Amino acid sequence: MTTAPGTTPTSTSPSPPAYGDKIVAVETAGAEPIPDAERHGGPRQLLWTWASPNIEFATVYIGVISVLFFGLSFWQAAAALLLGTALGALTQGILSLDGPRFGVPQMAIGRLAFGFRGNALPAGVNALVAGVGWFAVNSVSAAFALNTLTGLRPLPSLLVVVAAEIVIGFIGHNFVHTFERYAFPVLAVVFLVAGVWTFGEADLSAAGGGGGIGGFLLAFSSAWGYAAGWNPNASDYSRYLPRTANRFRTVLYPALGMFLSVSVVALTGAASATIAAPADATPTAAFTGHLPSWLGHLVLVAIILGAISANALNIYSSSMSITSIGLRLPRWLGRSTLVVLTGLAGTAAAWSSLSDAGHAYEAFLLVIAYWIGPWLGVVLTERWRSRRAPGADLAGRLGNPGFSNWPGFAALLAGIAVSVPLFSNQEQYAGWAARHWPSLGDVTCLVGFVVSAVVYATTCRVFAARRTV
Repeated sequence: MTTAPGTTPTSTSPSPPAYGDKIVAVETAGAEPIPDAERHGGPRQLLWTWASPNIEFATVYIGVISVLFFGLSFWQAAAALLLGTALGALTQGILSLDGPRFGVPQMAIGRLAFGFRGNALPAGVNALVAGVGWFAVNSVSAAFALNTLTGLRPLPSLLVVVAAEIVIGFIGHNFVHTFERYAFPVLAVVFLVAGVWTFGEADLSAAGGGGGIGGFLLAFSSAWGYAAGWNPNASDYSRYLPRTANRFRTVLYPALGMFLSVSVVALTGAASATIAAPADATPTAAFTGHLPSWLGHLVLVAIILGAISANALNIYSSSMSITSIGLRLPRWLGRSTLVVLTGLAGTAAAWSSLSDAGHAYEAFLLVIAYWIGPWLGVVLTERWRSRRAPGADLAGRLGNPGFSNWPGFAALLAGIAVSVPLFSNQEQYAGWAARHWPSLGDVTCLVGFVVSAVVYATTCRVFAARRTV
């Protein structure tokens, strides 16, 4: 939906809500602002909405790779994981504030930082990352769990899982929140019991594999990339909250839900990596191998449920990102149809990675932060710069196709252009700085964040960018 320049793209109509708080109803809203009559709920629902998706095997594997692949001891890994998760969770809470304020998805709010047309690039990237990348990663872990639990072959297991994920995302916002609410206690209890058992079997005093500072930075980047990977979706799940929603709680609940869930599950994964597992075991079988059969089976069920919880959000937010690009889509190609299409693409990606899930996930975790760092640098800097701007003016820019902000787009590209070629550290490509100083590990995300923030702030100050409202 677009609005005339200078107007606020919101509605205060007293007409009864068509969607409101209905749970089993297909949501029709796209990137347009949610009218006041449709607003409902409270900040507390963001606690389980951001906790449930992270109580899953993808989170476990962050801890596993920190010990097995990055050569850290458990305690070194714990420090890196907690620090990275804390930073990603903090920004998740801050960005959630924009939902009640503007009533639009997070990637639509990115128009303030990048302009209406410039925002198409990060919105498109997030659609691919969430709806294809993360969807594939989580679906694969759930497929392996279902395979281990039932003996069903990996491909049929994958198809069963993705069908459930697509259905939840298809129905929409309220059903997603409700699903996460009821999944949360089940996931929390099972993983806490498994965590206690795992820590009892683990050798927490085992020496690391010589990861050093480089390994620490790799683990930090993985944790931060995982947590901050949710940041571009933050307001997707707070935009239906009333404008009067308590600001402190709107920050607290998503940050707390994310930090506690990721920290506990990732640390459990790091501890499990100190326990010997069969060389030919699948990732999920290796994690549950030391558990008694009854608990191992419960954990496998929880892994499946957790992956579905995560991908319900991923596929929903992917469709929100596509609608935020600003394209004039035909009526039939609405949010629900986009969920199905992105789900099919994610399923194809998951199928292709079934044979080497471990290394594919390691690379994905690092690459995901490559664009998140620069994107966050610009978005948070713009948030600080416009903190005193009238809300009506900012809302008017969101719906104005003529609004441009070239310094934001240029700063995003500058952050990527400097950080990736110089500092990336992948199996297929290592940047110039990473080759000359291997002890740096992979600090691409941090460098990208700083470069983009500095370039954007400096450019805005020097050129005093003119904005069309």
